[in-house]
Amino acid sequence: MSHVQKEANKHKPWIEAEYQGIIMENDNTVLLNPPLFALDKDAPLRYAGEICGFRIHGAGVPFEAVILDKATGEGLIRAKEPVDCEAHKEHTFTIQAYDCGEGPDGANTKKSHKATVHVRVNDVNEFAPVFVEKLYRVAVTEGKLYDRILRVEAIDGDCSPQYSQICYYEILTPNIPFLIDNDGNIENTEKLQYSGDRLYRFTVTAYDCGKKRASDDAEVEIQVKPTCKPSWQGWNKRIEYTPGAGSLALFPSIHLETCDEPLWNIQATVELQTNHVAKGCDRDNYSEKSLRKLCGAASGEIDLLPVPSPTANWTARLSVHYSQDSSLIYWFNGSQAAQVPVMNGLHAHEGLSDHFTLSVWMKHAVVPSKGRREEETVICSTVQSEDGYSHYSLAVHGCRIAFLYWPLLESARPVKFLWKLEQVCDDEWHHYALNLEFPTVTLYVDGVSYDPALIHDNGLIHPPRQEPSLMIGACWTEEKNKEKIKGNENSTDTVQGDPLLIHHYFHGYLAGFTVRPGSLESREVIECLYACREGLDYSDFDSLGKGMKVHVNPSQSLLTLEGDDVETFNHAIQHVAYMNSLRFATPGVRPLRLTTAVKCFSEESCVSIPDVEGYVVVLQPDAPQILLRGTAHFAHTASDFEAPDGVPLFPNLQITCSISHQVEAKKDENWHGTVTDTRMSDEIVHNLDGCEISLVGDDLDPEREYLLLDGAALQQRGLELVNTSAYLTITGVESIAVYEEILRQVSYHINHGAALYERKFHLSCTEMNGRYSSNEFTVEMNVLHNMNRAAHPNHILSSQQFIHRGHHLPPELSGHSLASTHNNAMVPSAATIIIVVCVGFLALMVILGILRIHSLHRRGMGQEVPGAAAGGHTSTGSKDSDMFWDDSALTIIVNPMEVRSNDRNLGPPGLPDPSPYDMSHLHSPTRAARRGQQKTVREELIRTWRKMMTALTRRHPTPQTAMTWTTDTSLAKVTALTAIRSFKTPVQWIPKNIWLEGGGVLL
Repeated sequence: MSHVQKEANKHKPWIEAEYQGIIMENDNTVLLNPPLFALDKDAPLRYAGEICGFRIHGAGVPFEAVILDKATGEGLIRAKEPVDCEAHKEHTFTIQAYDCGEGPDGANTKKSHKATVHVRVNDVNEFAPVFVEKLYRVAVTEGKLYDRILRVEAIDGDCSPQYSQICYYEILTPNIPFLIDNDGNIENTEKLQYSGDRLYRFTVTAYDCGKKRASDDAEVEIQVKPTCKPSWQGWNKRIEYTPGAGSLALFPSIHLETCDEPLWNIQATVELQTNHVAKGCDRDNYSEKSLRKLCGAASGEIDLLPVPSPTANWTARLSVHYSQDSSLIYWFNGSQAAQVPVMNGLHAHEGLSDHFTLSVWMKHAVVPSKGRREEETVICSTVQSEDGYSHYSLAVHGCRIAFLYWPLLESARPVKFLWKLEQVCDDEWHHYALNLEFPTVTLYVDGVSYDPALIHDNGLIHPPRQEPSLMIGACWTEEKNKEKIKGNENSTDTVQGDPLLIHHYFHGYLAGFTVRPGSLESREVIECLYACREGLDYSDFDSLGKGMKVHVNPSQSLLTLEGDDVETFNHAIQHVAYMNSLRFATPGVRPLRLTTAVKCFSEESCVSIPDVEGYVVVLQPDAPQILLRGTAHFAHTASDFEAPDGVPLFPNLQITCSISHQVEAKKDENWHGTVTDTRMSDEIVHNLDGCEISLVGDDLDPEREYLLLDGAALQQRGLELVNTSAYLTITGVESIAVYEEILRQVSYHINHGAALYERKFHLSCTEMNGRYSSNEFTVEMNVLHNMNRAAHPNHILSSQQFIHRGHHLPPELSGHSLASTHNNAMVPSAATIIIVVCVGFLALMVILGILRIHSLHRRGMGQEVPGAAAGGHTSTGSKDSDMFWDDSALTIIVNPMEVRSNDRNLGPPGLPDPSPYDMSHLHSPTRAARRGQQKTVREELIRTWRKMMTALTRRHPTPQTAMTWTTDTSLAKVTALTAIRSFKTPVQWIPKNIWLEGGGVLL
C-alpha cells in the first residue's frame, strides 16, 4: 500500500513566476494579478494532488499567504498589520507552494519554485496641504509690474502624485491688485504706488489634487517702497592704507542694491591704477645693482644701454629720461637705433650664442595704424662662437612678442617663438626676462613665467651676413631696397663691410637692458627682482560661494568676479583687498574703479549698475631713523698719523636704526593727546646702500694727507669705493653691521713733516637708494706735534705740573680725547713751548720791574728832599736810583686753572675792571708813588710784549695757524690765544694769569 502512495507523489506543485499586487492603505487584502493558484499534476490523488499551503520568503515582510482551497490550490495574500503608503509605497518578496505529501503526516512533501510578488500600496487622501511658512513678507518698488513678487509654497503628506501634489492656490481676500497662479507665484495686476497703499495684507490657501484644502491658510504682506536706484551701497571713496598693514579689504561693507530685479548673472571688475608709481607699480626702492645683490642674483650681466661716456658712446644720440627711482630711460622714436660696437668685447663672452638671459624694462608705445602693423625689433644680434655664427632677435608685433633664434647660420634652421600677451600693447611699463637654453626658451613678464604659445620653423628666410653685430631698437636685412638705401642705389651685391639696410625700428621706451651670457637667472631671482609688491588680492577662496569665479591678472591690477547670486556675490566682493608687501611703500594715491555688468531674467526691465570710483591713499610710512654715534673730538700725536695705518676716524662708531610712531594715550589718562613711542625695529631687516665721508673746509692735499681704506675687501663684499681729495664714498647694499665694520677701518694719514694741526670730517649714510638719510656725524681730529723732552729740560713743564690736584680740565679742552703713547704726560708742541717761554720771560720782566719800583720807593721815602712836593722836583739821587734793579730771589706762581669766561674781560675775577691797567689794588705807600709805578710797569710791559710777539710771528706768521695749537694746560692755551690777538693791539691785551707771591694780583 505504501509503495503505491510513494509512486503517486511524483510531481511538484506549480505557480506563476511573478505576481503584481495592489493593497489600499485602509484594507489588508492584496489584489494579485494573476490570482494566486497552485496546480499539481498528481491530482486528483488525495494528499499528493492537494495544495497544503504557501510560504513567503523575505525578512520583515508585513504580509502572509493563506490557502483557501486545497483541492483547487487557491490562495490569498493579506497584510499582517495596517500598511502605510507614506512609509513604504512598494513591497517585494517571494512565495512558494507545497503539497500535502503522501499521507496525512505530510511525508515526502514537494515544493514549487519560488515566485516573485510585487505589492504596491495605494494612497488614500488622508493629509491636507500645509504651507511652508505661516507668514510671507516682501517689499517691492513702486511703479512696476512684476512677473513674480513672491512665491508661496504648500506641501502634502500623502504619497501618491494624485493626493500629494498641490493643484492650485487661491487668494481669499477680495479686491486686491494681486493674482496667484497654480505654482504659488504672486504678481500684481496694476502698478503699485507709494503714495497710495504702502502695505497689503491678504490670505492665501492651497488645494491638493484630491480637492482637499489646506488645514491652515497663509498670510501675505507686501510693502510698497519708493523708487529704487540700482547701485553699490556701503562703500567709501577714500581708503587709507598704512604701510606694513598687510592685506586691507577695499569694500568691507559693500552690497549690491538691485531694487529686487531678479538677476541670473553678475560680473564685476575691480581695477587698480598703479602705472604712475615707478615702472608700473610699487617695487623695491633699491637700485638695480643693490636689488640684484639682495635677491641673490649672480654677477656677470652686461649693460647694453649704459650711461653715455667716451667708452660707451652708442647711447649718446638717444633721448634720455629719468624715472622716479633715478634710473636712466631711453626713448626710441621709431627712426633711430643704437649700434653696439663689436670692439666693446661683448661677443667675447662664452655662452652668449647658445645660453643666456636677456633682461629689459620696456614700455611699448602703440601707434595707431590703418594698415598692417610692422614688426618692431628690440634687439638684433649675430654672435661668433667656436662652432660658427648664430643669430637671434627679440621683437614685438602688435600684442605679440617674438624671439627668433638661429643656432648656426651655416647649417641649422631658424626657429621663432611667439607669445601673445596683453602687457605688450597696454602702453605700460613691464619687465621682460628671456632665458635661452636651446631648445628651451622661457619668457618672464613682471616675474611671471610664460611658455611660448606658438613655435614656427622659419627655414625659408634669408640668413644674415656672417659678421658679428649687435643693434638695439632695430635690425638689419640683406634685402635690397633702393627706396630705403640712400647712397647705395647702384650696389647689387652684399659683401663684408657694405652698409646694412636698417628696418623694423622700435617705438617706445627701454631701460635696464642687460644680457647675462653663459648662465640663466633662476625663476626665484627673477620674481624677487621684478615682481610687483602691490596689487589686488583675494585670499578667501575657502568661503567662496557656489558658482562664484575669481580671476586676477598677472600684474595684480585687474580682478574679475562672476556669479549668479547677489548675496554670494556681495560676500565675495567684500573680501577683495589691496596689498603692499613693502615695509616702506611709496606714498601716494592709487585710483580705484569698480565696473559691474548684470544680466536679468527680463531684458526689458533689466537694471544697469553705475561704476564706483575711489582711490587708495598709501600713507607716508614711518621713516627709519638712522643714527650715527661715536667719539666726535679727539687728538693724537703726529707720529700716530704718520704711521702706515694712520689713525681711525671712527674707531667706536655705532649705527642704529629705529622707527618712531604715534600712539594714542589711554582713555583713563588725563592726557588726551598723543605720545611718541620710539622702538628699535629689530624685527625689520635694515640695510644701508651708501655712506659718504666729506671734509669740512679745504680738500685734502694728496702730497701731505689722505684717507685709507682697503678697496679689495670692499670688492669682495660687492661694494664700490670712490676715494677723492674731497670725499670718500662707499656704495652698495649691505647690513648695518657690515657698514659699521668697514667705516671703523677708515683712517686718516699724514706724511712725515706735514704742518697739519686740525681736520673735520662729516659722515652720513643712506638706505633705499638714498630715500632715507642718517644724521650728519662730525668728527674733529687734532694733530699734536711733539718735541724731545731732553732737549730743553729747564723750559718744558709736563702737563701734570700745570694741573693742580683736584681740579678739572677747562671747558675749552673738555671735548678732547687725548691719546698718549708714554707713561708720563704728553710733551707740549713746539709752538706751545715758544709761547710758554715768552710768557715766562714776560712775567720775569714784570716782576723785575715791580721790584725795581719797590726798591726806589723805599729809598725815596728815606731821602726825600724838603719842598720837593711843593716845587714839583725830586732830588738827583732819586733820578740816579732809577737805574738800580733789585734782582733778589723771587717766586712766581702760575695759576693754570683760571678759566677765561670772556676774552674781552681782562680784569681779575671778582674785581671791577675800569681799566685793563688799573693798579689801584697793588700795595704802595702813597697814591703818587702808585701812579709812578703804574706808568713804569706799563711801559716795560709794552716793550717786552712787542719783543715777544716779533719773535713769535717770525716762526708762525699766520695768526689763524697759531690759534689751532692745543695742549693739556689752560695756561698755554689761554696765553697763546691772548698772544695772537694781542699782536694787533698789544696795549689792550695783557695776560692776566700771573700772580705775585703774597697774594697780590698783578693784572
